Amino acid sequence: MKTRWMDSPIGGLRLHVSAGLLTAIDFGAEVRGTRVADPLLDQAEQQLTEYFNGERTEFDLPLANDGTEFQQKVWNEISRIPFGETASYGAIAQRLGYEPGISRAVGAANGANPIPIIVPCHRVIGGSGKLTGYAGGVDRKRTLLALENPGLF
Repeated sequence: MKTRWMDSPIGGLRLHVSAGLLTAIDFGAEVRGTRVADPLLDQAEQQLTEYFNGERTEFDLPLANDGTEFQQKVWNEISRIPFGETASYGAIAQRLGYEPGISRAVGAANGANPIPIIVPCHRVIGGSGKLTGYAGGVDRKRTLLALENPGLF
């Protein structure tokens, strides 16, 4: 596995790649080590930089979606939420063919997403339309949503 730190408007990010796949993005990363040469890390950093600069609305990176079958279904569905839009946990459950009552399980799967931003878990909000928990913190979630749709929150 190779890792690289990058700066962003939401703080330091650590990108992880393995076997030609992006495997994780960690929030709150500190600068450590030397800059590792890797074409996929270069591509991921470039696409994230373009996203933060308002030049990219979609990502085109090979991803490792290591998770349970249910988590993978949730992650695939949240990847369908368009740039600048949001969906509730209950709506995601319904889109997957479940009752809205399973929204807590959707929330847990969303929170376990190892590749935030690229798999846009920040676009999932509470049923009341309010921002709810986010693995990177609600302030980061608000910043990401404002980057995509100024004035949304």
